[in-house]
Parts: sequence; structure tokens; C-alpha cells
Amino acid sequence: MTRPHTPLLDEVSSPADLKQMSDVQLAQVAGELRAETIAAVSETGGHLGAGLGVVELTVALHHVFDAPRDKIIWDVSHQCYPHKIITGRRDRIRTIRQKDGLSGFTKRSESPYDPFGAAHSSTSISAALGFAVARDLGGACDTGHGDAIAVIGDGAMSAGMAFEAMNNAGHLGKRLIVILNDNEMSIAPPVGALSSYLSRLYAGEPFQEFKAAAKGAVSLLPEPFQEGARRAKEMLKGMAVGGTLFEELGFSYVGPIDGHDMDQLLPVLRTVKARATGPILIHILTKKGKGYAPAEASRDGGHATAKFDLVTGEQKKAPSNAPSYTKVFAEALLDHAAEDDKICAITAAMPDGTGLDLFDKRYPSRCFDVGIAEQHAVTFSAGLAAGGMKPFCALYSTFLQRGYDQVVHDVAIQRLPVRFAIDRAGLVGADGATHAGSYDVAYLSNLPGFTVMAAADEAELKHMVATAVAHDTGPIAFRYPRGEGEGVEMPERGEVLEIGKGRMIREGAKVAILSYGTRLGEVLKACEALEAKGISPTVADARFAKPLDEALVLDLAARHEALLTIEEGAIGGFGSHVAQCLAENEVFDRGLKFRSMVLPDVFIDQASPADMYAVAGLNASDIEAKVLNVMGVAQIGSKRA
Repeated sequence: MTRPHTPLLDEVSSPADLKQMSDVQLAQVAGELRAETIAAVSETGGHLGAGLGVVELTVALHHVFDAPRDKIIWDVSHQCYPHKIITGRRDRIRTIRQKDGLSGFTKRSESPYDPFGAAHSSTSISAALGFAVARDLGGACDTGHGDAIAVIGDGAMSAGMAFEAMNNAGHLGKRLIVILNDNEMSIAPPVGALSSYLSRLYAGEPFQEFKAAAKGAVSLLPEPFQEGARRAKEMLKGMAVGGTLFEELGFSYVGPIDGHDMDQLLPVLRTVKARATGPILIHILTKKGKGYAPAEASRDGGHATAKFDLVTGEQKKAPSNAPSYTKVFAEALLDHAAEDDKICAITAAMPDGTGLDLFDKRYPSRCFDVGIAEQHAVTFSAGLAAGGMKPFCALYSTFLQRGYDQVVHDVAIQRLPVRFAIDRAGLVGADGATHAGSYDVAYLSNLPGFTVMAAADEAELKHMVATAVAHDTGPIAFRYPRGEGEGVEMPERGEVLEIGKGRMIREGAKVAILSYGTRLGEVLKACEALEAKGISPTVADARFAKPLDEALVLDLAARHEALLTIEEGAIGGFGSHVAQCLAENEVFDRGLKFRSMVLPDVFIDQASPADMYAVAGLNASDIEAKVLNVMGVAQIGSKRA
């Protein structure tokens, strides 16, 4: 593929090279950096829109500040590709999100220019405040301590954690710089009162420059101008909202300013670096996908993309004959919602990712996108359930972790029938360890009164949606992976499953495999290979981790010499519950051989899902090897036992 012409960017091997450049040259570097980012992501896929929105800011920050001594902390950090290019990683940028390549997010182990790892939102201000306090307390740091700068989007600012951090920062009064990157869009268009507030801040564009002088920037002006600015501030009180919210939290407020205009960005950053004393918030306005027409025109600003044609922006996706699990969930829920007006849907800033955009189009009064606020989503769902509704709280597994206290305190203890639709269960590929759905089986199945299910295929998912609709005696959760289904025949309508009952898949002898989740397909592949070696395993699909089908477990244990469990979850999940059942019933005393195949006790780096499961030892060949080992059959060249 033809690489863009980038003569100035070619001279940048580290941020130090930007220090010698003029403002005009910096603007040219920004243009070249944008072109290089677009070209790289067209080859690899990945997050595009957010990075294009902060190209000028990235160049300006690295020109004015002194990273890595100054800590630039990108919230979520899906916008960090331009940052990686100018911090010595350009030669590897086309490995991003690939096996053994650069992470798609900031990662401490990857570069000293990534002072804090991120992939979930709204952590940057807390982390930056930690760096600022560590600096003032004399904390040891390999790169030294300078300024702490948090770059946070307007969508991420909707999360409670961001305000908790700002409240604490305002109280402590430490020198801390927060840059609010306001592009009116997180992944989906932002929702809520804060978004409306930010919109009002710059609704009166003719006053933009005037307000910047009249608000928090007053303390940064030379003394002769300060009194006039104070008078202007008083005059504007009845004319515009200004940065009052942030000032009440103890921050000086500067802005809003054009985040794509170097003539505005550079003077403000230089002034803040030279004169700021306490916490200060710089409000910049940007456009997600800036500079690439297909991204700008996209509904989500070109947030995430597969490989694409550089000229047209058309994404290159492999065709599939099977529907995605997400679509199966969404369409099944719509079918039930048509017959039951108590069904409602809740998501946290992921309507497209969870499929609830379809629900919102059909039943907007019963669909709620609460913004990046998983804790609120869970307790809001609990309130809906207590009020007589049937809430489906649809969250990615990795994001549900952020609302775990609410799951325990507000849902489980009160036995409220909240239905948790857990998307992106298991290993998810290029987003890596931060987005893996590894822990929900363990952290939900240990809660009293919880019903916990996992779909083995897309047809089972449809049954589990129906089961959740019918379940009113307590909380219930069902998990399913990212991507396409198995291509199985789909039922016209989901059936309500008997709670706590699994199903037999095939009868065999000597060894039984009890599968939980979508590894069932790999189990059946392993059985084909084992048949050729004279071993015919019995296979069952557990369906439920809680309540566990103890009758099925004990029956399999009684009729076989060995029992294996397999799941796409961490230690402490389904296999642990099976082992507890076997121990309580003294089955081990009778000589049963038991093995539990789970995700290993490590965070698995990004790769394709198949490669990640190979690392985890949960593919068909691994299952085959485990069965041969437990049955005492030697396997030549085996890597695992």
C-alpha cells in the first residue's frame, strides 16, 4: 500500500524533535500525522475516529510539555495511536492490536511515554491526581515527576468516577491539568444533563473568546488585564453559563477553544504550563474522525473499524452465514417486548455494541442509554425491577465488573429480578486483556439466589432470553461471546428452560466432558479426533453454572472413570462449583478422575480469539490432549497434559 508523504513527521523519532519546530511546522506535522494514522488503521483496523479528533492536541501537548517527565494520561486511550506514532513507535504502528504487536491502548510495559494503562473510561483524572500527589510527596519515578495532564472526553466525563476525582482534586488544590476533549460523542452520541451543559457552554459562539478570558483564565492573565477580565466575568453572568460547574468543584476553567486550531491550542497550553498553580480544566472542542470524510460522515465518528479502503472508507469484513450473538439477543428481546410492555432495556453508552439500538428504534420509551455509568445502570435496573418492570441490563462482561458492588448490594441481596445480558463473554481478540470477559462466571455464580447461564450456541441464546423473560424470582444472567454464531438451525421462538437443568449432547463411555458455554463446538471437534483413537466421550452441556445441575453432575460421575469440565472463564467459576458438588457428595473417595479446564491465571495479550484460546489451552487439540492424559494414553509430541 502507498504510504503518505510525511517529510516533517519523518524527522520525529521522539517528542523532543517537536521542540525545535515552529508553530507553522507543528501544524504541518499534525496534517502528516493524521494522514499516517489513517493509512495505518486502514491496514490494521482499530480505533480511528477518536485518534483523528486529537491529532492537533497530541502534537501540541508533546511540543509544550516534557513527556515522559510530564505525565500525559489518555482516558480510555483508544485515541492514542497518534501519540504512539510520535513517541518512538511509528515503525510498529502497523502491528497495533495484533499478536505480539502494539496494544490498541496505552500500556505501561510498552513505553515510558505511557505512564498509566487504560482501556475503560473515566480513570484519567484519578490517576493524574495520584501522579500529582506522588510528585509533591517525593515519590520515586524512573522518568521523574513533572506535570500531570489528564485528557478526558465528554462521554467519559459522564461517569461518576470522573466527578469523584475532580471533587477530590479541587479539595486538595494540587497543580493538575485536565483537558476536556469535547467532541459531542463518546462511542455513541452522549446522553444526559452533562452533555446538555457542555453544549450550552459554546452555544453562543461569538462570546467564545470573550468567555475564555472572563472565566478561569482570569488568574492566568497579566495583572493589568485581570481587573478588566473580572468585570467582564460579572457582566457575562446573565448571558452565559460558562465554566461554573467546574469552578464550583475547585478548578480554574479555560475555554472553550478550538481543538483543531494550533493558533489557539499552543498559546493556551504554554500559558497554563507557565502560570497554573492549582487544578485547571481546559475545555477544547474537536470533531471525532476529523480530516477523513468517511469517518466524519459515520454515525459514530468512525470509532472502530475493520481494515478499510483508504479512498472510499469501505470496510473489508469477511462474510458470514451465521448471525452474530448480539443480533440474536437483540431480535429475541424485541420479539418478547412486542408481547410484554413491562420489558425494558438498559445499556451504558453501548447501544450499537449490545444491539439495543434496534430496541430503541422500536420502543424508545422503554430503552435507556445511561451513558458511561455502569454502576448507575445496575442500580437503575434494580429500581425498575422493584417498580414492577422487567429490565434487561445489557453490558459487556468487562464493563459489568465496574458495577459489581451494585450487583451484590442493590440486586442480589434484595433478590430483584434484573436480567443481565452479558455480551463479549470469554476472550475477545484485538482489544486484549482489558476487554476480555473472563470473570463474570466466577463473580456472579458465588452470589446467593443468582441464576447464571451460558449459551453454547445462538439457538441456546434464544432459549435463554425466553428463560430470562419468564424468570421473576430473582436475578438472572446469561452470557454469550463476541462475533458470529455456530450456524446451527434456529428455532422459531425461544423455549423457557427448566432452571438448573443441563442437557445431554452425546453418550459415550469411560470419560465424560461437561461443557459450559461456547467451547462446546471445540469439545465436539475433540471428540471426532478421540474417536479415531478408540475413545468415545460422553458430552453434556451444563447450561447453568448456578443453580448447578447436581443430578447431571453426579450421574456423569457415577457412570464414568473420568469427568472433565470446560469453560471460557477464570478459576473459581463453573469448574469450581462442580468440584464442590463432587467433594460434598464424596465422589472423589470412589476414585473419580476430575479435571477442570479454565482460563489460565494470567492476563492474555491481544491476538485473534483462536490464538488467544490456544494460549489458554482451550481449543479442540488441547481438549483432546487433556482427555488422553487423564485416560493414561500417551500422546507423542504433546505440549500439554
